[in-house]
Amino acid sequence: MADKGKIKEYAGPAAGWGALKSVTKSWLGSEKPVKNLRAMLKTNQNSGFDCPGCAWGESPEKGLVKFCENGAKAVNWESTGRYVGPRFFAEHSVSQLARQSDYWLEYQGRLTHPMRYDANSDHYVETTWDEAFALIAEHLQRLDSPDQAEFYTSGRASNEAAFLYQLFVRAFGTNNFPDCSNMCHEASGIGMTDTIGVGKGTVVFDDLEKADAIFVIGQNPGTNHPRMLEPLREAVERGAQVVCFNPLKERGLERFQHPQHPFEMLSNGSEPTNTAYFRPALGGDMAVMRGIAKFLLQWEREAQQAGQPAVFDHAFIEEHTVGLDDYLAEVDATSWDQIVEQSGLSLSDIQLAADMYRRAERVIMCWAMGVTQHRHSVPTVQEIANLMLLRGNVGKPGAGLSPVRGHSNVQGDRTMGIDEQPPAWLLDALEQRFTFKVPRQHGHNTVRAIQAMEDQYAKVFIGLGGNFVQATPDTPRTHEAMRKCDLTVHISTKLNRSHLVTGKEALILPCLGRTEVDMQAEGPQGVTVEDTFSMVHISYGQLPPGSEHLRSEPAIIAGMAKATLGNLPIDWDDVIAHYDRIRDLIADTIPGFADFNAKLQHPGGFHLGNAASERRWHTESGKAQFKPCALPTHLINEGVTARGDKPDLILQTMRSHDQYNTTLYGLDDRYRGVFGLREVIFVNEEEIRRLGFAPGDKVDLVSLWDDGRERRVSGFMLVAYDIPAGQAAAYYPETNPLVPLDSYGERTFTPTSKFIAIKLEKAQEDSTIPSAAL
Repeated sequence: MADKGKIKEYAGPAAGWGALKSVTKSWLGSEKPVKNLRAMLKTNQNSGFDCPGCAWGESPEKGLVKFCENGAKAVNWESTGRYVGPRFFAEHSVSQLARQSDYWLEYQGRLTHPMRYDANSDHYVETTWDEAFALIAEHLQRLDSPDQAEFYTSGRASNEAAFLYQLFVRAFGTNNFPDCSNMCHEASGIGMTDTIGVGKGTVVFDDLEKADAIFVIGQNPGTNHPRMLEPLREAVERGAQVVCFNPLKERGLERFQHPQHPFEMLSNGSEPTNTAYFRPALGGDMAVMRGIAKFLLQWEREAQQAGQPAVFDHAFIEEHTVGLDDYLAEVDATSWDQIVEQSGLSLSDIQLAADMYRRAERVIMCWAMGVTQHRHSVPTVQEIANLMLLRGNVGKPGAGLSPVRGHSNVQGDRTMGIDEQPPAWLLDALEQRFTFKVPRQHGHNTVRAIQAMEDQYAKVFIGLGGNFVQATPDTPRTHEAMRKCDLTVHISTKLNRSHLVTGKEALILPCLGRTEVDMQAEGPQGVTVEDTFSMVHISYGQLPPGSEHLRSEPAIIAGMAKATLGNLPIDWDDVIAHYDRIRDLIADTIPGFADFNAKLQHPGGFHLGNAASERRWHTESGKAQFKPCALPTHLINEGVTARGDKPDLILQTMRSHDQYNTTLYGLDDRYRGVFGLREVIFVNEEEIRRLGFAPGDKVDLVSLWDDGRERRVSGFMLVAYDIPAGQAAAYYPETNPLVPLDSYGERTFTPTSKFIAIKLEKAQEDSTIPSAAL
């Protein structure tokens, strides 16, 4: 595959003609172009369906088109005219399919029938829904403990599906909810809850139009949530500062061509999306924020001595915060030498960023995986919050904290109770509303679930969406753990790698996609999602189901629950007949959802509310809390330094532009100039030559850790790229085998996928199997 690819610099802006060309190719390739075009025009519209891609929210005004390039690809990828049914599985054994790439597997099309793995023939064979539910119930009921089952959730599951799932699982008796949140924004939830009492962003869409400065930290909107580019561009146009921190120069953070501006398209013009671009070291964001705080403290003292206006917002600090003195003592104790060395920025760069922050009256700080997938991610999030509290930038219009979520309902799933460490109020509410004793012990997160399967304690794995074995770290180790299960179950729309890593028995249960009409006993149903701004809105599928055998995610969950528990703690068939009844149960138990069904009648949905945005602090002190944390002594984990090896490079994993999480829409990364291949590693050209290689050479990437396991991916092409010295970047899931299962964030268990110590070796001659097929 790599030999057919090419590296060619892309000179165009983000979006614009390049996006239209790519969307058209995707649209025609779906084999249902007319139906899909009609459906796409209903994306994110009132009475339409919510984009199955990212969780970025919508501007409240009406518009003709409310989808981006990646959203259009998500629709076309889901609503394909290609199908994977019993005939396909009769022609392909699991072993044969396992040799194909991830892209090839999903490209085959939509799953159409419930399938059961037959180990004797190594083929999936057709089964019925009743037989599938009975098999699941049999395995669950014979476990020695409910804690021997793992119940995974993808961030695309609706609120209705997530609520029923957690209700079923807790009625079964466990809090084992490994989910995609464990691998992304866990640090945001923990760090913000510690400081402001709320684990969600305090910003709504309108705040972006009022901000004097928007800081974008460890985030690549152009690929991951392209609809964010428009408000960034508009901020620059009105004179606001857009300050970016990202080691790579990402096209979406440089310039943007608006596809709905005719003159701009005809003139092939574009507009900038930043006013300053800083390129810190991987893991250096906390040091950058500490440096900004240190400059603010210096200027505050100078202002006091000169009798000038204060830099800090003392009225806010006195009324709304505690812990300032301890925090400032920590800032004083942090040396400039440590800040500069760890941040990777010059002192003048940090001073410039600090001055841009000081001059802005209203500031929003956004961040994503570049902040949260490190060992010290919680202190980094807390340092961002500390910096915002110094100038009162929480709880006022045009300002606030904004962790930008990934999948379209990853935030809503947590709101609905998909949480292995559930808060006491949730368990109390469930116990009060329903007639069963709720389990109180903490359950397994993603890392703990893999370890439990590895130890053969966990015997059943059920995945509600996603591609667990490819999304998780230490890929061969995760595959080996999954194969030790007695039963693996995957609720999915399309074939993926996880279906081929089976337990002793395995099921594939095909479900409706977001784009498809969900017809139940009392008529077509809508499902709800919560976006990154805590807006809740309803989604109605527009296309006929790809197969008459598909069931909705809520119906599949109800089927499993009824087979396992009977009609306890609810009448499962009754709530599936009309989803208003599910929403009534949510209204009874989850704060903010009173009159749920009535609120959904408002076009665009409703805002859940956020106590911190109203300056109400649900913390132990009842106030926002400054959190003093020392910078890490070393960024490189002791698991690496214990070997005595010095890494050649620090690697971050990332998406390509034709990708959403583990779903590959194609093999191009247009903005980075990579076409037709994925086994590439981006490295500074001077670094490539320093290490004894040349651009275009093939290398093996070897991860450094101290547990005696070899972690290697083979046959990667070296691509000379504008990236800081000492760093490298490559795509996941191909490089997930390099992430040690035991390398995770403190308090979060989030894999450190943005900081992997590696060595480069000349590619082994016998490296013929692409890493995508591991």
